[in-house]
Amino acid sequence: MTPIRLGYLYGLGAYLLWGFFPLYFKLLEPAGPVEILAHRIVWSVVFVALLLAALRNVGFLRALARRPRALAGIAAAAALIALNWGTYIYLVNSERVVETALGYFINPLVSVLLGVTVLRERLRPTQWLALGIGAAAVGVLTVDYGQLPWLALTLAVTFAAYGLVKKRLGLPAAEGLFVESAVLALPALGYLGWLTATGGAAFGHVSAGHTALLVLAGAATAIPLLFFAGAANRLPLTALGMLQYVAPILQLGCGVLIFHEPMPPARLAGFALVWLALVVFTTDALRHAHRARRAAVPADLALAAPGSPH
Repeated sequence: MTPIRLGYLYGLGAYLLWGFFPLYFKLLEPAGPVEILAHRIVWSVVFVALLLAALRNVGFLRALARRPRALAGIAAAAALIALNWGTYIYLVNSERVVETALGYFINPLVSVLLGVTVLRERLRPTQWLALGIGAAAVGVLTVDYGQLPWLALTLAVTFAAYGLVKKRLGLPAAEGLFVESAVLALPALGYLGWLTATGGAAFGHVSAGHTALLVLAGAATAIPLLFFAGAANRLPLTALGMLQYVAPILQLGCGVLIFHEPMPPARLAGFALVWLALVVFTTDALRHAHRARRAAVPADLALAAPGSPH
């Protein structure tokens, strides 16, 4: 199998798993969102630690300990992903799966906005148009919800900021997830201990299947992330960008078709504007990537020509 084909399989696997996450987290009730989040953190540490031990790849911890700025970045990434996970679980358990889809549809636009505000990147006019349409969509949805869709925006902003921090850190997927989860593990264990002591824990008190599902939350967190890393190493960024819409489409389908959440006309209009913004954004990205490839061909030919310095 070619690396490109394998990359598409990894990417599709990651986004399919993420897309069906609402079905999984629904099965974790009656555990509350914070208890589910704590178990997700703790069992992620255990799962990835076992994986790294099997791969005999623990030496990175010593090198990381000598990079205080990287450790600060990891702490920031851990806080962002904890907020993202907690918000997502709360929305799913509150019968608001459609809002999770909205958050991840908006996410690419927020990433572009962070590029402008944080990295001082310059946008092309079409990208500004996509951001403008996205802002109009948020305005329509604000009217529909009666307030800003804060939790959907929280999902979008925390995941975009998490991606920005991870990009600057440059850690591999498994190692990064292990350290981030390890940073959060102590407060997570403390919360679970308090919950057990006060008799409020669902873990071990519902059924054997429910307990097993909470334990498997670590693997359910790590596996799609590892698939994503495999895809990112093999696919062009534009191809990976196209795949990212699979997850929110499936989440929207889960919310509307399986959980029968309402989709009134005003909300549908807001989503339609979000989709229009994404069409504009994606079309521009594909066109720009095509031009970049075409411009690279003459340069490659020049490098290969006789008399070339290479």
